[in-house]
Amino acid sequence: MESQDNIISVRNLHKYYQDHHILKGINLDVRRGELISIIGRSGCGKTTFLRCLNCLEILDEGTIRIAGITLSRTNHNKPDKENKSHRKVRLKLPFQTPESESVLDEDFQIKANTIRKRVGMLFQDLNLFPHLTVLDNVIIAPKIVKKESSIQAKLRAVQLLEKVGMEKFIDRYPHQLSGGQAQRVAIARALALNPQVMLYDEPTSALDPELVVEVIEVMKNLHREGMTQIVVTHAMNFAKNASDFVVYMEDGNIIEIGKPEQIFNNPQDERTKNYIKILAD
Repeated sequence: MESQDNIISVRNLHKYYQDHHILKGINLDVRRGELISIIGRSGCGKTTFLRCLNCLEILDEGTIRIAGITLSRTNHNKPDKENKSHRKVRLKLPFQTPESESVLDEDFQIKANTIRKRVGMLFQDLNLFPHLTVLDNVIIAPKIVKKESSIQAKLRAVQLLEKVGMEKFIDRYPHQLSGGQAQRVAIARALALNPQVMLYDEPTSALDPELVVEVIEVMKNLHREGMTQIVVTHAMNFAKNASDFVVYMEDGNIIEIGKPEQIFNNPQDERTKNYIKILAD
């Protein structure tokens, strides 16, 4: 039963890349304020799932309700010669990849853009603007997207940089930062648009071990403040110690969802058991 407390509800989500069936009927509910870790082997569909939640990739079938907006599609892009789309207008979203270009009506495009404004995402490649200072990297999105004044955007940016412990670095450029510092600036930049949900794709994978702690601490603080967060990660200690729930994915499917102690100590599905056993070995 779907709860009104769920800020994310996903039903029967499918995604195809040409003839490859990447996501095969994903179902997931996330309540407000939860921190969810998604684990699984490389190539199992974790990142594609995040990108569908943020509308960087457009679902081909199923329903996503996130931050109050619902997107639904039926049998689009399914590799079937008899399957033909009947959308009236071909519109290319500004953030779509060529692989995900689909025939979308105007209402769908508006909803997808609205979701993206309500969902922040931290990528493996941080994409900080190298020619802008730390402060300007955080200011730019609110000014462009939300039309905030320079003064308003700057005040908010300073507050966010204080939140992530980067207030002393506002005049530095990205090349002058450590990996952990750059990650924290990227988190502040994502938070500048006041998202209701934060998504992270391997936020600590490129960091030296001593820098991982400072990024995880920011995420834990956001969790304490009630931010809903979904984290794709290979950092099992983080998944064990920081998550409300852990999701194990394999071959485009969610195999098992449970509390960290269940997934890591007493998994119910044989496929989860095998994966955890490999990690232990």
